[in-house]
Amino acid sequence: MISGSGLSIDVHVAPMRPFAGTAPQGAGDQPLWSPMSSSLIAGAEEAVLVDTLITFGQVDALADWADSHGKRVTAILVTHGHSDHWIGLARLLERFPDACGLATGKVLDRARFEATDEGLKKYWHTCFPGEIPDNPVLPGLLEGGRLELDGHELQVIDIGQGDTEHSSIVYAPSIGAVVAGDVVYNQVHMMTAETDATSREAWIASLDAIAALNPATVVSGHKRVGAPDSPETIEQSRQYLRDFSRIADEQETVEGIVAAMLELHGDRDNPRVLWYGARQAVAKRS
Repeated sequence: MISGSGLSIDVHVAPMRPFAGTAPQGAGDQPLWSPMSSSLIAGAEEAVLVDTLITFGQVDALADWADSHGKRVTAILVTHGHSDHWIGLARLLERFPDACGLATGKVLDRARFEATDEGLKKYWHTCFPGEIPDNPVLPGLLEGGRLELDGHELQVIDIGQGDTEHSSIVYAPSIGAVVAGDVVYNQVHMMTAETDATSREAWIASLDAIAALNPATVVSGHKRVGAPDSPETIEQSRQYLRDFSRIADEQETVEGIVAAMLELHGDRDNPRVLWYGARQAVAKRS
């Protein structure tokens, strides 16, 4: 836990776990879901959760952890519209009835798309059968990009490109903390499948914008269990994206991209994500 100036931030990480995905096509391509974080930003009496995790079991463990801090949870902020970061909202609101789910307009648009698109609904229920709600609850719209927590300001900033096009971050200026969602990754392979070379440059620009805040603490949406929430993860993420773009341009095959990236970033968790990104990079050439 990091604290100061009346606020504190603590981070809960759900470890990597299997899911019902397609069979592996190579070493490291086993269907595993990356470790995920949810952050609790707390004042003297109230607290805000950032991102929700996915499955009933993960969300129940998160709720127990948040409850153990003894604060009244007043809001659950969603950093971006990928369902793994908001689909647990319905269950969390049952545990924290004083809270409301909130997201910026662009994040809400993506979440609404994922909640209503038949293909994506099928995908998530296939991945986690019986472990996610049939009727998920969407967050509400956050107006103005700011939230007050026990007299301290939290800024919810539409940062732009992350591992999806419209991402936001939560910035607590009084403690120099950024909850970066899936804009920054921490010792986990980065999900590049929704990007191309141009959007990866935009992603790097988002990382530059986070670095410009000069944060002391940076929490990644996908982070290795026990990894420190260091601002060094900003540059590590930038370098991963630079390397992926260069290697995707140099290598002709999926296997070539994976092998070259593992030479440079083989110490990261969950190569399954790298395999997926490499397949998409090759497919986008045709």
